[in-house]
Amino acid sequence: MAVKIRLKRMGSKKKPFYRIVVADSRSPRDGRFIETVGTYNPLLDPAQVTVKEDLILDWLSKGAQPSDTVRNILSKEGVMKKFHESKLAK
Repeated sequence: MAVKIRLKRMGSKKKPFYRIVVADSRSPRDGRFIETVGTYNPLLDPAQVTVKEDLILDWLSKGAQPSDTVRNILSKEGVMKKFHESKLAK
């Protein structure tokens, strides 16, 4: 089972709001997911991001692959740097 960390679109038409979720790569974008690990609101200036860092680091260590957009969001939040540092420390 290939696990991805990706965005799930919520909100109404023209007002997107996203949840950062861990899901099987075969499930649809807004379909079944395993766990919610954060949110992303692009409408605010600057964009509002909340992440559960410990959960994301746990899933990354288990082999979950972030989508390109989620990878950029996590990099800006400093989560990817912590993950790479923990990988190098082992």
